[in-house]
Amino acid sequence: MSCPRCGAEMVERPVGATQVSQCPEGHGVFLDRAELGTLVEAETDWHRNAAQQTAPLPRITPDMTAPPTAAKRARAWVETLFG
Repeated sequence: MSCPRCGAEMVERPVGATQVSQCPEGHGVFLDRAELGTLVEAETDWHRNAAQQTAPLPRITPDMTAPPTAAKRARAWVETLFG
């Protein structure tokens, strides 16, 4: 495959689990539909695993009691010294 802009022969480059064609002159990276899909799935997986892990919210049941009220939170650490 040759670059549509400059006509240079494209270089195959591994990216993740797929191969992409890249112009050696820096005019871009070219992919087919399957390669794009593989890269999108890898990006989605990365974001899913990079997010802060939080516990799922509990279901509300009749036997639950209200949580205790929180104390007034200090605006700064210094306030905790003199409060």
